[in-house]
Amino acid sequence: MDQTRTRLTRATFRSQRAGKRRYITGFDGLRTLAVLGVIIYHLAPSSMQGGYLGVPIFFLISGYLVTYLLIQEWETHSKRVAFLSFYGRRVKRLYPALVTMILGTTAYITLFQRSLLVNIRGTIVSNLTYLYNWFEINHGQSYFDRFNGESPFTHLWTLSIEGQFYLVWPLVVVGLLLLFRSRVKDAIVLMVGAILSAIAMGLLYDPTNLNRVYYGTDTRMFAILIGAAMAFIWPAYKLRDNISQTHRFMLDGLGLVALAGTIYLFFTMNGQAASTYRGGMFWFTMMSAILVATVAHPGSDMNRILSNKVFSYVGKRSYGIYLYQFPVMIFYEARVHNIGNHPLIHALIEVALIMVVTELSYRFVENPLRHYQYRQLGHDLWRAVSHPLSHRATSVLSVIAVACFALTAVGFVQQPAGGAKPTALQKTITKRQAAAQKQNSAAAKKQRELAKAQAKAKREKHDKAVAFSKMSKKDQKTAKYYFLNAEELTTSKQTPLTAVGDSVLLDDSGDLQEVFPGAVVNGEVGRQASAMPGVISSLSSRGQLAKNVLVNIGTNGNITQDQADQIVHGIGKDHQIFWVTAHVPTREWQHQVNAMIHKTAKKYPNVHVIDWYTTAKDHSSWFVKDNVHPNDYGNRYFTSLIAKTITKQLNQ
Repeated sequence: MDQTRTRLTRATFRSQRAGKRRYITGFDGLRTLAVLGVIIYHLAPSSMQGGYLGVPIFFLISGYLVTYLLIQEWETHSKRVAFLSFYGRRVKRLYPALVTMILGTTAYITLFQRSLLVNIRGTIVSNLTYLYNWFEINHGQSYFDRFNGESPFTHLWTLSIEGQFYLVWPLVVVGLLLLFRSRVKDAIVLMVGAILSAIAMGLLYDPTNLNRVYYGTDTRMFAILIGAAMAFIWPAYKLRDNISQTHRFMLDGLGLVALAGTIYLFFTMNGQAASTYRGGMFWFTMMSAILVATVAHPGSDMNRILSNKVFSYVGKRSYGIYLYQFPVMIFYEARVHNIGNHPLIHALIEVALIMVVTELSYRFVENPLRHYQYRQLGHDLWRAVSHPLSHRATSVLSVIAVACFALTAVGFVQQPAGGAKPTALQKTITKRQAAAQKQNSAAAKKQRELAKAQAKAKREKHDKAVAFSKMSKKDQKTAKYYFLNAEELTTSKQTPLTAVGDSVLLDDSGDLQEVFPGAVVNGEVGRQASAMPGVISSLSSRGQLAKNVLVNIGTNGNITQDQADQIVHGIGKDHQIFWVTAHVPTREWQHQVNAMIHKTAKKYPNVHVIDWYTTAKDHSSWFVKDNVHPNDYGNRYFTSLIAKTITKQLNQ
């Protein structure tokens, strides 16, 4: 009898282990989908707006798997959970690669990109203590800002939330199991928590500063809680693989619909839209939960759809891919300055580099240290030091580790005091932004005067082709400086204008207001298209939206058709809109942005293109080191092109 019971127990254990292997393989496919979405989002933001949604999928899978394994351990070990063993496995799984990435990245920036040493001490300490997401809220830049000194550590905020989750979750699960006998009640409690987290995201959403809702543990926890709730009511080891054909079709149908919806939203859901944070991300996670549930079910075919050798390979390395993607992309793009001209080639190179670095980490760091007996560390180090020729691989890795640690220590010491010192370009932009703001009040008043003067000039059919000799000495000097004729300068001086844009516009604001005395300039460093509707609405409510509007947006990210339509509709069809094309050869979205600007001009008769890209693309001497912001000489041509284009259009 005892032998029979033993055989049955072993059979059950083997069956559970087989089932575990099956659904985890399927989850490798989901991890692959998630990490590819994130990478493609950063390499080609125009192609995949919602690639950042890979993060909720990671959280969802973590919530499900960790809770599932804790419940299974509770049931198979007489209502006990080995807390120390759980924490030990998490540390050995996560810390080696994280420490390697931090040391390697810090060593590199200490040697080659010292400007990124800003806040390096807080960055490293908060990452090692899994508090980096809260550090980013107060010290970091927006996750969506791809231009202004992007940090190679920004993406690690997700690991901090996972680390906080791992720390408290065994206690939470055991508490729920002791408090409620019903698994349904446990799931309900977790779902209530998830809904409260989603509500907090909606309430704390601020379009001018997304960091609080994007990085906050409380506002992002709903994905983990939804996955955890599923583990209580949908544990894979209790689901039968022998189900009816009808049930199988139902599971497969739900899974395919959820998979299609997930992929669709990867391409369409804007990471900076209000709807994303006021319910959109929550419902995306709920839809993804359906996909996870069908993959976890042993009777579903979805597991086989998402299970193949490629997905298994990538899924097992998804942690490393996620870790190393930002450093590889940022360091590569800092060295290559023509990415915008060949985006696909450079994207493939970056993906290849990410995979190479990940594979090296997986083979020589993650896998070995995951199974390493750390109590042997002292003995093994002594053997490597005393017999280096007999342990060449260990000796080489040890030397590399010591070098990276030493360079990281140097970076710690050399962290810029008081934050980053502004570059010459940043100082210039800040100075010109202040000057533009000071001039805006007078410019708004000037707009009204110019509007009256313009109306009077039209009524009198005044000939604007004023002879150069009749211009004042000052105007003659201005016209020569900006390569303008008398008509172009006179028209510009009489044209009320509102200019809205990013740092390129701010850099040119002084020149622009010299030629257009009635120009109100509203620019902001890092501004993207998603922020424009709110800015335009604010200008209109203050009476600072002139009949002629200059738009200079596209330097910092792609522009979707929906965003372009919102900008045009926000300004209004009774205004003339002059949209400047982007010269940003260091970013892959350059051509997509400019194509959208030209497409918008064809779509709306009141939108006109100022083709700065075509004019400036062969004139590197017009730009500062970043090849994006014009220098003083380039600003003369930038202002001249604006004045000439506006004059030509208004005088038709």
